[in-house]
Amino acid sequence: MPLTEEQIKNILTDKNLSAIKAVLEKDHAIDCLFLLKLENGRWKNAKAFMKDLDLTLSDGTFRSRMMEMESLGLAESVAIDPLKKYYVITELGDKLASLLLDLFAALE
Repeated sequence: MPLTEEQIKNILTDKNLSAIKAVLEKDHAIDCLFLLKLENGRWKNAKAFMKDLDLTLSDGTFRSRMMEMESLGLAESVAIDPLKKYYVITELGDKLASLLLDLFAALE
């Protein structure tokens, strides 16, 4: 079998890789990863950034994606107070964001 077929099978069946693929398939997942890359992991900052671009992102979607990314090691939460937190990108998240940026740059 060609190496590409093996790589695809691995992505589809590997527990960690398939989980990352599943998260990236969700609504606004790449947006949220890019927000983390730009240090906009707090809802207030993310909302303002998206509004400046005339884009929308709901609070619920933002929080859901951030929790999913945290569970996969792409982000870490930092407590602001007992009820609020913000998110920062991890080394793995930064690597994934950089690869996605390279992908989109190659398509231009």
